Amino acid sequence: MCKYLSFLFLLASSFYASAQNSYTLKGKVLNINTQLPLEAATVYITTVKDSTVLEYTLTDKHGDFNFTVKKNDKPVFLKVTYVGFETFTEEQKNISSNKDFENVYLAESVNTLNEVTVKGEAPPIRVKNDTIEYNASLFKVRPDANVETLLKQLPGLEVDSDGKITANGKEVTQVLVNGKPFFDRDGAMALKNLPAEIINKIQVSDFKTKKEEYSKDQAASDNASINLTIDEDKNKGYFGKFLAGYGTDDRYESSFLVNFFKNNRKISLLGSSNNINAQGFSQDEVFDNMGGGRNSRGTTVNRGQASGITRSNLLGANYSDEFFKDLQVSANYNYSDTHTKNLNISNTTNFRPDGNFNTISNSKTDSRNSSNRANVELEYKISPTMRLFVAPKFNTSTSESNPESNSSTTNLEDNTLTNDAFSRSINKSESKSFSNSINFNKSFEKKARNLSFVFNNSNNNSDSDNFSESRTRFFVTNDSIIRNQNIKNKSISDSYSAEIEYTEPVTDSIRFKIGVEYNFQNNINDNKTFDDNNGNYTDLNDAQTTYMTSKQNSIASKAGIRFEKNKFTFDINSSTSIVQYDNHSFYLGQGIDLNKKYVLPYGSAQIRYRADRSKFLTARYNYNQSLPSASQLLPIENVSNPLNTITGNPDLNPTETHSANINYRNFDFRTRSGYNLYFNSNFNNNDVISTTTFDANNRRETSYQNISGTYSLSAGGNWSKSIKQEANLLRYGLAMNINYSFTKGFTDGVLYGAKASGISPRIYLNYDYGEFFTIAPSYNFSYNETTYDISSLNARSNVVHRLNLQTTSYWPTNWIWGNDFGYTYNSINQSFYLWNTSLSYTFLNKAFMAKIKVYDLLNQNQSITRSISTTSVSDNENTVLKRYAMFSLTYNIKNFAGKAPGGRNRMEGMDRGNRPPGGFGGGRPGGGGPMD
Repeated sequence: MCKYLSFLFLLASSFYASAQNSYTLKGKVLNINTQLPLEAATVYITTVKDSTVLEYTLTDKHGDFNFTVKKNDKPVFLKVTYVGFETFTEEQKNISSNKDFENVYLAESVNTLNEVTVKGEAPPIRVKNDTIEYNASLFKVRPDANVETLLKQLPGLEVDSDGKITANGKEVTQVLVNGKPFFDRDGAMALKNLPAEIINKIQVSDFKTKKEEYSKDQAASDNASINLTIDEDKNKGYFGKFLAGYGTDDRYESSFLVNFFKNNRKISLLGSSNNINAQGFSQDEVFDNMGGGRNSRGTTVNRGQASGITRSNLLGANYSDEFFKDLQVSANYNYSDTHTKNLNISNTTNFRPDGNFNTISNSKTDSRNSSNRANVELEYKISPTMRLFVAPKFNTSTSESNPESNSSTTNLEDNTLTNDAFSRSINKSESKSFSNSINFNKSFEKKARNLSFVFNNSNNNSDSDNFSESRTRFFVTNDSIIRNQNIKNKSISDSYSAEIEYTEPVTDSIRFKIGVEYNFQNNINDNKTFDDNNGNYTDLNDAQTTYMTSKQNSIASKAGIRFEKNKFTFDINSSTSIVQYDNHSFYLGQGIDLNKKYVLPYGSAQIRYRADRSKFLTARYNYNQSLPSASQLLPIENVSNPLNTITGNPDLNPTETHSANINYRNFDFRTRSGYNLYFNSNFNNNDVISTTTFDANNRRETSYQNISGTYSLSAGGNWSKSIKQEANLLRYGLAMNINYSFTKGFTDGVLYGAKASGISPRIYLNYDYGEFFTIAPSYNFSYNETTYDISSLNARSNVVHRLNLQTTSYWPTNWIWGNDFGYTYNSINQSFYLWNTSLSYTFLNKAFMAKIKVYDLLNQNQSITRSISTTSVSDNENTVLKRYAMFSLTYNIKNFAGKAPGGRNRMEGMDRGNRPPGGFGGGRPGGGGPMD
């Protein structure tokens, strides 16, 4: 504890000492013609000698700026930029005292459309309409850092240890490279594997669908998108990484990634093979592909790991190019092969009004899966007013598994055994799928007038062939069910949708849209079961053979209106779908048809209020109805599980859902702090729930029924702040989530309610000292409880404490030492530590890296989870990866057309220039100066 307090004292002293040598600069930025304030203008200080940025800020809605700059005895420039205006520049002899610049006037640019940006003069941050653009070269990171490390340096962006990115409180759901996906749109590949040094600009904007993008409409979601643009100097050449490692217990990993860039043409090839639970391709700078190398910050006990131990192989290719003017093409292909072994132990308590019963089961699985996936995107600018986007996707997969399980069920009242079961099977399946999305958009001369057409299809076909043996014994009635069967299943699923929408601006503030949408869905499930006949599976089992089809035809008329005035945007949308829902089954020699027609209304309303560029308030309401599935409706018996017979209910009604949410976000670039508050609610009428009755053997009969009055509520928020002083960068924050729900269950004819509540606070801190070390402690707490309105059912709860400490040291030069230490306490009689560590050394001009790493150093890793529902509580334990050590060697290649003499990248040379011993005061900002 004393050492910990001493560290905090030294940390505080470092910031305090730096603050004593800093001065405050303030003023107001105005439009010289209108005398009105300019919000989000970039104000920054640069050195006169080499234009090094020392500090920056953005103006608020009143045009005011106020920021702190370190003392500087040499001449500097105060610069103010704003899109569409001339840059203001004023020289200062030095920074040796506080100064008020009073009013700073900007003149509108005469040649805005043809504005030329002088390289090296771009500000650190620039706001362009709804896009925030970061000048990546001014946020300094280590020379070998990836894009994820760069994003962590940017104000307003947060990257947690799971790789989840938030930008000004919004979750980032899309990451593009030069406007195109790098393998996947989620950006995981780009963030982990692209070097930060090749990035020129980072643009953050609202996530938009292609329809919204082409029509220049506001984003409907509250998510964000990031676009990474590659520096022109780095847009010709290649770079890559090759890794191979081997360790104890025959653990191994290997991977490669090679990228070729030539202007618009980009080609990437990758591959990986390992048996350490790294099923994708994501190289952490400290732990490479080591699954669980950086512990998950979630509250689950298994730390986000997949169940079991997986051996995986992956090959992939990504290609993007401009075939000819206005035709952009991107494509990627992935082949994956996985083999997973797992042992699961489950302990489940099922609730009954007359006495609970307990089921203990263990299952062993050995599964293999291989898949081929290809995606293509074509974007064609037919004319200045017409755009076309086509995105077909192809996927094939094959899988094999050999599960084996045992279970036994006991009444808790008298501790009597009611049934037990054993089963094992050999399963094989193949599936193929094709989907496509076509977006066409036509804009007109009149602003906001727009016509769009969207077509989507999805076609899936799968076949399975399973051989199964099972034995189920019932001790109360002293009987049993023995099966030795071959089960063949063929499933076909096709869906098509087409939508046309026209938008007409009535006034400058009001626009009206109308449209029509057609949907078609067709599902076929053909299941045949054959019993063993002296080694030949030729006897058709009618009771377990079903043929089922489900078809939906719907047409919906749509209308909406938008009102925009000042800082308000108000949307109302509605539609009415006429649905023909036809279901058919053939079972036990009898055909059953269930054909119904529905009229399903939909309505939504949304209000957005933008107080200024940093403060947003959104309130939404949605009403919709959803139809039950064919299996829930058709009154046929599913007896595939000897312990649970399921029968549909043809009298089910559509489920009505009312949902409402409020979200408020505020991020202040001047103070580099921000917070987000939210509230979500859902209320259901005619919710479809399962109804279960038990016999004396605890054998179930399950059907479905509509229930009203269920709901769920959640609320929470997060707050974060960044402080940058000299080489010190401190980021800290806290988050809170509270949820409450009311659900209902039907057991043995008794309806009862369950109230579930939970709270999950989190606090974290990240401290970086330049290129020397980082330290990141965090704490998570999770409490969940469910109570029941039947006195015989006791409340169930679970508590999880999670403490994590991540450290990375980059000193001495060429050495990297990483640690990830976690402690977990769970109320399921569980308390353990998980410590992962690695030590690496780079040599031969950083072309090679040798690394030794140890996973689960204390050999304590566990995986136990608890799930609580309306009718049961279940604890599950799965196989996890345990301690191993591994040695690996990595080889890096890099050759850009923009290389400076001496084999060093030009940006690298600038980064290392004029750096004082032990710090970064003379280096470029983002790690060198006091700016962030």
